[in-house]
Amino acid sequence: MDRFDTMRLFCRIVELGSFSRAAASLNLPAATATHAIRALETRLGVRLLQRTTRHVSPTPDGDAYYQRSVRILADVEETEAGLGHGGAPPRGKLRVDMQGTLARTFVLPRLDEFLARYPDITLDIGMGDRLADLVREGIDCVLRVGELADSAMVARRVATLRQVTCAAPAYVARHGAPASLEALQAHRAVNFMGPDGKPYPFDYLVDGAVRRVTLPGVVSVTDADAYVACAERGLGLVQLPRYHVARQLADGLLVEVLPQLAAPAMPVSVLYPHARQLSPRVRVFANWLADVMAVAR
Repeated sequence: MDRFDTMRLFCRIVELGSFSRAAASLNLPAATATHAIRALETRLGVRLLQRTTRHVSPTPDGDAYYQRSVRILADVEETEAGLGHGGAPPRGKLRVDMQGTLARTFVLPRLDEFLARYPDITLDIGMGDRLADLVREGIDCVLRVGELADSAMVARRVATLRQVTCAAPAYVARHGAPASLEALQAHRAVNFMGPDGKPYPFDYLVDGAVRRVTLPGVVSVTDADAYVACAERGLGLVQLPRYHVARQLADGLLVEVLPQLAAPAMPVSVLYPHARQLSPRVRVFANWLADVMAVAR
């Protein structure tokens, strides 16, 4: 195993926190990974990794080596991609994570276009509503909806989505439709829970400022499809991007309420760690996502 391969292995171990998972991701025997890191530590004369029975983490020297290594590997990949006639095409595995409904609506239907354009890239796609830890899980980039709070990530906004507040006809028949922001306080919601364990409020633009309203509810969810399903059963009001309920609105399964009050548009962004920003694989995928999401603007 040459020095660059050892660097890649070391970085993957730090990111995944495991020798065995890192070795499997690189199609290496676990014994080979262990031997290579021991040889690296012997050559450098420092301990790079702190091993426990359940987890592997970098020592201070290991963290410094990791930070330098990811930059070096990105530089090497960028240099190799720029050489030759027109530059070598991006290649290798790209690990991405996307919000499920967003992926199924906009990305997956056109994924064959990306793979036809870049046949040497293989994709490992995760989908869900949770906030993935990109560095710890070894994810190259994510496509996320909502305002961003993590300054450790590079973010590129690719779209904004119109939001609507809606409910099932059965809910409106029982409780009426709120006619104002003040009347909304008497209603209940299907609450979508954030990572902090608190429900996301309903947001509205009033006189140029955002007004936030948190409603009580009898059910709380952490999954976007469950959120819509509960609304369809009349369990409360929901607020979400319109594309997610376009079919339900067209079929009459849900109806929009408070249409006179605009909700702030919800941003869609591609995020990736600073260490990945030079990767040709990440760059071409981010550019392609921007094109795909253009229809949602």
